[in-house]
Amino acid sequence: MNCSDSSVRVAIVGASGYSGEELVRLLLRHPNAQLTAVTSRQNSGLTVAHIFPKFASQPAAQLLHFTDPNIEALAGAAEVIFLALPHGVAASFAAPLLEAGCRVIDLSADFRLKSAANYREFYGQEHPAPHLLSEAVYGLPEIHRAQISNARLIASPGCYPTSILLPLLPLIKAGIIQTSGIIADSMSGVSGAGRKADLDYLFCECNESVRAYGIPKHRHLSEIEEQLSAAAGKKVIIQFTPHLVPVNRGILTTLYLTPTVPFSTPVEECALNDSLSRIYSEAYGSEPFVRLLQGKALPDTKNVIGTNTLEIAWRLDSRTGRLLVLSAEDNLLKGAAGQAVQSFNILHGFPEISGLI
Repeated sequence: MNCSDSSVRVAIVGASGYSGEELVRLLLRHPNAQLTAVTSRQNSGLTVAHIFPKFASQPAAQLLHFTDPNIEALAGAAEVIFLALPHGVAASFAAPLLEAGCRVIDLSADFRLKSAANYREFYGQEHPAPHLLSEAVYGLPEIHRAQISNARLIASPGCYPTSILLPLLPLIKAGIIQTSGIIADSMSGVSGAGRKADLDYLFCECNESVRAYGIPKHRHLSEIEEQLSAAAGKKVIIQFTPHLVPVNRGILTTLYLTPTVPFSTPVEECALNDSLSRIYSEAYGSEPFVRLLQGKALPDTKNVIGTNTLEIAWRLDSRTGRLLVLSAEDNLLKGAAGQAVQSFNILHGFPEISGLI
């Protein structure tokens, strides 16, 4: 347990899932966080070290017990609450915790959208706390850093949206690509489905197998299109196909885009490539967790697993007139727990890399 004059008391609700486990790991070692509560109904009464032996060398893991989630107890134990819960459930904790004076960083989808109608359309139920949607800040630090710094409620983005939005948003804002006809293909490790017993995610079902799912309308489309539309100033609709691949973690995304300026000659291609380099450098050149690849290098999940880094590279295809942009991230870190801790750092004015490098 890290204690210092500048430490903040934090709690994790739903700490036994994959993202919750990563939050435990990051916050136990965070120089400015004091992990005071972790909840899990099925593990209530057991220590963190018992459930996650990998953390047993940390004294706090030996002392800290899982408890049943209780609003009053959580509000008394922590100033910031991380919610690692399913959508629909997280909102029922967020509202009373905010009323109790806590700040909330939600890793579910409950507050990522501004529209309750869009939530109903994509998640098949009424929003549990629609009055909070206008207040929630979409927690993509590289894009919404200023808003995150003053937020009470932060909606941490989904793993797929992070891999798509970070490469796309600078191009949309610069007007260098057409907003119609955008195609996103993503491949995700099995941990993206969460820690649950489900036939589709058993080892024998996933091993030696690659398959698409959630088509043509994956739930993450809602937040992707909302963020792109806000950046473009008009409605943006994209084609998105996610795939499950037999690895534990990691997401690789390929975007197929059409530049607004044709590049049929070598001179035009060189000029467009220079513009892309400038746009990405201005957007992310000083960002600690976005790596712009140079030369022949392409994003590779093996280079980002275990980190909060997202890699980006691009290629122009003069034969088809297309721009290909690729990204890679760890779905449990930059796509979930790491990004949430990054927002926590911004929220409290800590160095953004604290606990993440």
